[in-house]
Amino acid sequence: MQLHKSLRLWLLLLIFNKAGWWSQLFFKNTLASLRDRQRVNTRQMKGPLSNITIGTLPQEFQVIFDTSSSDLWVPSIYCRHAECHQHNAFRPNKSTTFLPSEKLCHCFHGTGWMIAILGYDTIQIRNLVTVNQAFGLSRNQFSAPLIRVPFDGILGLGYPKLAIQGTIPIFDHLKKQGVISQSIFAFYLSSQKVSGSVVMFGGVDRTYYKGELKWVPVSQRGFWQVAMDSISMNGTIIACSGGCQAILDTGTSLLTGPADLVKNIRWHIKDTSFLDNEYLVSCDTTHTLPPLIFTINGINYPVPAKAYIFKSRHSCLCGFQGGTERTHATETWILSDIFLRLYFSVYDRENNRIGLAPAV
Repeated sequence: MQLHKSLRLWLLLLIFNKAGWWSQLFFKNTLASLRDRQRVNTRQMKGPLSNITIGTLPQEFQVIFDTSSSDLWVPSIYCRHAECHQHNAFRPNKSTTFLPSEKLCHCFHGTGWMIAILGYDTIQIRNLVTVNQAFGLSRNQFSAPLIRVPFDGILGLGYPKLAIQGTIPIFDHLKKQGVISQSIFAFYLSSQKVSGSVVMFGGVDRTYYKGELKWVPVSQRGFWQVAMDSISMNGTIIACSGGCQAILDTGTSLLTGPADLVKNIRWHIKDTSFLDNEYLVSCDTTHTLPPLIFTINGINYPVPAKAYIFKSRHSCLCGFQGGTERTHATETWILSDIFLRLYFSVYDRENNRIGLAPAV
């Protein structure tokens, strides 16, 4: 038995070494296209974080729950990049339930990209346990900002369409293995940004929202994506004038849309200057600017100035960024933590819909 495990781990190490050679070629061929990918201000990345454990005996990692991806990945001890050395790394030889595979995958995310080897092990999220769960062990991470982020890895909660081919995302596995009774999860993102956020699996706690949930059908099953009617300010539509698409994304910090329309919103906000790739706003404007109104399925969802303009060090920043025009053929907006801290959100896979209500 011990010999069998040693052979498996030797095979894994061989695959990781092979990945190192292959990644050099992959890196050269994709670097140019990656420069055009959406960049996230990692200094503001304070989304829904939680500790999970992987393996037997359990190894602990802090992950960010991300509704716009579907894979789970963490750093591995075989990763040689500086990004990995600042975080907890998975040690396959310390888990008696770990199973390696020969599958190599490359995963893209808001802060960069990585090459990983697919493995299988027991995953625990608080009291929820799934066995033989696929996850990625990073071999190469090409993204300097990952050194500064407060989490070790990402746990995706998107549709299976976004997952590595041939794998079952962790949320689907929880339902398939009978760990949760309903195909539903929900987010309460605390306004404190650092602590107090809650993710719920298999049900909804009504004490975290006010009024009734307003349900919106999912328009495309990949991201948690819905049709949006318009974006307005002071009764004037300033974006999404003919209707557009909106992605609810717990893994993104800034409200994101097509660059030209974001520029138009910044013009309406007024008094902006550009410094160090960030748009600065007078902090006094948070008391004078009107809310932005996101209208979805006929319901208005106001976002006040104190939410879309936030203090950073000695200045205030505009909480918008462009970039979706490079990755989406039609007008698409990403409703990030800025929106989701104001509105409790429920993700219903059984009925392919999203519920929204004002957060407490």
